[in-house]
Amino acid sequence: MRTNDIAVVIGVGGMGRAIAQRVGGDARLLLADHSPEALETSADQLRGEGYEVTTRPVDVASRASVAELAGAAAELGQVRRVAHTAGLSPVQASAERILAVDLLGVALVLEEFGRVMAPGGAGVIISSMAGHRVPALPEEAASALANAPAEELLSLPLITDRAATDPGAAYSIAKRANHLRVQAADTAWGERGARVNSISPGVIATPMGRGELDSEHGASMRAMVDASNAGRLGTPTDIAAAAEYLLGPSSSFVSGTDLLVDGGVTAAVTSGRLG
Repeated sequence: MRTNDIAVVIGVGGMGRAIAQRVGGDARLLLADHSPEALETSADQLRGEGYEVTTRPVDVASRASVAELAGAAAELGQVRRVAHTAGLSPVQASAERILAVDLLGVALVLEEFGRVMAPGGAGVIISSMAGHRVPALPEEAASALANAPAEELLSLPLITDRAATDPGAAYSIAKRANHLRVQAADTAWGERGARVNSISPGVIATPMGRGELDSEHGASMRAMVDASNAGRLGTPTDIAAAAEYLLGPSSSFVSGTDLLVDGGVTAAVTSGRLG
């Protein structure tokens, strides 16, 4: 082993693999995913590129499973970096499953890894620009999303009334909740000398992103991309570069916030450029 530092990447899709390549060069990688096949494929690829990789299956919607993953990471060494990329989009799953993975799963990862982070460590949660498009929430509802015990999140009125049956609403509210949960978790992580932030990607050229572009909402998404500053789809490398920054020493004064990495799509929408 080159080092006693551990970098955990949860979710081995396109963004997860790209982040692992960025942050795993001077650390031992612990990859986790719900799919054993995807996990081993990604691990084999990274090992072939010279990375030291350990794998572990995880169900992010299960506290026991996430706690076991966090404990396994701590047993391997000093947990210095955590990147949580696992998520489902409205074209991939039902509202119930999206809420379980994108909302509850993030809350559990923040809580369980907040107990094992090493001093100087950092975490990143992959959220979405969709979280920035949720209309302002009543103070009580926002506070509940930020602070309710993880196991109570799925029974909050905001969830049962607005998101329980609509995959699009479930996704957007879950991603807004990600921003709020990161802000709320920042104090607990700080007590261990660690930082945590989120990244909100725009439309990224991954299987999930391409699925969205091929959906009934694809035309409006392409219009947003065309109107944006970048004028192109994002790549996993774009997100990995942002994650590398937030997980590294150059961002030591950045914590408890969200970094919007969407090529300017949100700016185009909010400025009225789309008409």
